[in-house]
Amino acid sequence: MSLSSRSPVLLAGLLAGSAVAHFTVPKVFDATIPRALPGAPRTWTYASGVVELALAAGVALPRTRRAAAKATTAFFVGVFPANVQMAVDWRHRPTPLKAAAMGRLPLQVPLVLWARSVARTTEGRS
Repeated sequence: MSLSSRSPVLLAGLLAGSAVAHFTVPKVFDATIPRALPGAPRTWTYASGVVELALAAGVALPRTRRAAAKATTAFFVGVFPANVQMAVDWRHRPTPLKAAAMGRLPLQVPLVLWARSVARTTEGRS
C-alpha cells in the first residue's frame, strides 16, 4: 500500500482521534470556541466532535470518500477561527503553550490541502 493510498486512511484516523479527544478532554476544546458563537461552548465542542466522527467515517469508506473529503476541507477552513481564538487567548501563557497555540495556525493550511488532495485523487462518485 503506497503512501498516497494510505492517505485517506490516515486522514480518517486523524479526524477520528480528534473527535475522541473532543469527548474525553472537552475542556481543552471549550476554551477555543469563539465567544461570538451563541450557546454554551461545550455544545460546540461536542457538535464538532460528532462532525469529525462523521467525516472520519465518510473519508474511510471509498464510496463516500470524495464527498467526505470535500466536507473535511470545508470543516478545516471553518474551524480556523477556533485556532485564532486559542492563539489570542493564550498569548500571555507560558512560552510552550503560546507556541503550541500559534503553531496551530499555519498547521491548518496543510490539513486543508491534504483533505482537498484526498477529494481530488479519489476515484469514483460520491
